[in-house]
Amino acid sequence: MARRIASSGGVGGVIVVAWLAASIFYFYQYILRSAPAVMMPQLSDALGLSTAGLATLVGLFYYGYAPFSLVAGVAMDQLGARRVVPLGCAIVAVGALLFATGDSNLAAVGRLLQGVGGVFALIGAAYIATTNFPASRAATLIGVTQMFGMAGGSAGQFLVGPAIAGGVHWSWFWTAMGAAGAAIAVVLFLVMPPGRKSGNRDWVGAAASALWAVASNPQSILCGLISGLFFIPTTIFDMVWGVRFLQEAHDMPYGMAVLRSASVPFGWIIGCPLVGMLSDRMGRRKPVIVGSGLLLAACLAMILYGPAGVFPPFVLGLATGIASGAAMLPYTVIKEANRPEHSGTATGVVNFINFSFSALLGPVFGGLLLKASGGGSRQLEHYQAAFSPLLYGVALAVLLALLLKETGTRVRSATPPPVIPSHA
Repeated sequence: MARRIASSGGVGGVIVVAWLAASIFYFYQYILRSAPAVMMPQLSDALGLSTAGLATLVGLFYYGYAPFSLVAGVAMDQLGARRVVPLGCAIVAVGALLFATGDSNLAAVGRLLQGVGGVFALIGAAYIATTNFPASRAATLIGVTQMFGMAGGSAGQFLVGPAIAGGVHWSWFWTAMGAAGAAIAVVLFLVMPPGRKSGNRDWVGAAASALWAVASNPQSILCGLISGLFFIPTTIFDMVWGVRFLQEAHDMPYGMAVLRSASVPFGWIIGCPLVGMLSDRMGRRKPVIVGSGLLLAACLAMILYGPAGVFPPFVLGLATGIASGAAMLPYTVIKEANRPEHSGTATGVVNFINFSFSALLGPVFGGLLLKASGGGSRQLEHYQAAFSPLLYGVALAVLLALLLKETGTRVRSATPPPVIPSHA
């Protein structure tokens, strides 16, 4: 695949390797992002935290990830990938090692650092893709990048869950992940392309100007809102509460609950490149976003309110993941709706808005569930009461998508060039 991309678009092999390395970093950090969902009882006992307290600690990832999206975006534009992406991976590795200590305070710092460093993975890969590959492949490449991430999210449940159930101690896992992160950081430093030299010495002022230009564009705000509303069913409902929902609401055994929950990120593995490829083939973004949102809403309604056994196992989870993969299309739209030299900043802005939803709403949904259950054992109706707002959010995202300006290649190629007056 990498060879085909390089040859068809005239992209050098060094750039392809750099993009793949950044995507592997994204795969790695997503394993760490999703792994706590399959070891919640072990972590709760080891750290001495209640279920709600542990959910808050795990959610600290997004408190680092969301604000540092802005830092990563402007740093990518001003300093280049080589100076910032390897550093981000090293920070994630330190965060994993701190999480492995078993001390709740150090674990909280470690989880925060995992988010701070982890954001450089997606933004780095998207920056390389959007600044070095043909524009006609933008949505496909960003979708493939997210495929790597969700493959990590799926591995963090499909592989880590059975390993923990089989006797692997949770702290051994986090220690091994810390060592792996250090090794990936070294590889990233060796393969990342150098930044483009700029004659502007006031890079802080240039960064602030770029950030203002992107953030003040209404299309940028719409992209962030749509992406965030599409994404929280995965980041909050599935990756934090998915296993417990299946255990407590449907009396499902732990092992099967892990596999069923992991089918959602596995659906992203299919959906992200598929949705991106479909959008590139159509040359349009809006119809794909709207159609995916309607499918996502239908899947969520069936998961929360539908009768059990209507669909074969894993089908709803896969369909939810595939539809939710359209959350990555706004990452392409925001790049196309802003100036090319603000590519990294644009990705940072949409990522900031997107994951601010997860950071701010994660504790809210945990509180809603606690309130619905009255602090006692949780039943299906408690989960329905707590997570039904996700349906309203997806419906809102579909409406907001109608306000987007179409930025696909078909619309841009159909725009006539400016008429130059003849002086003959």
